[in-house]
Amino acid sequence: MVADRAVAAEAAARSQSGWFFDRGSISSPGPDRCRHVQRLGQELLGALILLLSVDLDPALSALRPLGGFFVLHAPPPLPSGRTAEAAPLAHAYAPGHVNAAADVQVPVHRSDPLDRRVRRVASALGAPEIRVAASVAQQGLAARLWSVTLACAVLYGHVPDLDPRLLHWDPEATAPDDLWLTEVRARPGDGGTVADVVLTTHLGPLTEAVHTRYGVATGLLRGNAASALAGAGRELDRWARRHGRTDTAARARSLTAGLLAHPLLAGTGTLTGTSFRRRSCCLYYRVPGGGVCGDCCFPSPPGPARSPRPPEPARSPRPPEPARSPRPPEPARSPRPPEPARPPEPGSSPPPPRPPRSSPGARSG
Repeated sequence: MVADRAVAAEAAARSQSGWFFDRGSISSPGPDRCRHVQRLGQELLGALILLLSVDLDPALSALRPLGGFFVLHAPPPLPSGRTAEAAPLAHAYAPGHVNAAADVQVPVHRSDPLDRRVRRVASALGAPEIRVAASVAQQGLAARLWSVTLACAVLYGHVPDLDPRLLHWDPEATAPDDLWLTEVRARPGDGGTVADVVLTTHLGPLTEAVHTRYGVATGLLRGNAASALAGAGRELDRWARRHGRTDTAARARSLTAGLLAHPLLAGTGTLTGTSFRRRSCCLYYRVPGGGVCGDCCFPSPPGPARSPRPPEPARSPRPPEPARSPRPPEPARSPRPPEPARPPEPGSSPPPPRPPRSSPGARSG
């Protein structure tokens, strides 16, 4: 059974590498052939890890083909020149950077790693508000944690124990040199364990620290965590389909969908296939020239916040109109004088006099 898988692994390695060789041609090793054999051995190792779903290898080498964002340095030594900068992530989550009552004691001589990261992001983006930089920094760290853990669960069938005391973080570095695991301890790769490794152990304390220190809403930070998870799952699905690994792609989609239904992430957005639309905004549109992200709840950047319109001043009551003086009575008109009698025209006889009117009831003789 193992021999059959080894043959399958060799065929997969050669098909993915894009070159072939004749077994007889490597009987007399030379410099070029030795390099070919070394390259083949590395590819065989990676293919065996992918096909056999074995326990985690100490170097987590199966993550390397996925690209820098999925890579986790393990175990020591740390990448050159970064030893003095890296600190356990537990230091970043401490409620106070130096707090005698905290479970995790942070050395007094070490600077605050979370604030260093936030300030670095603010400077790089020209963020006008510190809470914008804090939101972007939290989402970036969440994406790194999801990418590493999700890829290990899909490719190995196991995940490393990312205990914050074992996982070191360099806030000044970029992927993949920002994270370093001092010891690889395998845990199961089921959805419940992945949620415990990332959500409970890291993103819960990180959300609390960012909310408390920088005033970023917890609902927004939960949306950032969901967006980072969906993005990691989408990239893993694309990588697997490009390499003809349909089973790996299906596993990535299934695991991502299950994790988005976790109580700590449920209701943060809608997943359709590998496309995610969140119900909150990471505030990146507030960065000069930032715009909105592909999964943002806003179709376009909102306009500048408008201050509420001040209330109109109360109008003073209209003064009463002054009382009008009574209109003086019009003067009595004098009676119109009677018109004078017209004289009779010459040559005309005067009209006969009218008989007097009889009084009512008078009898004639």
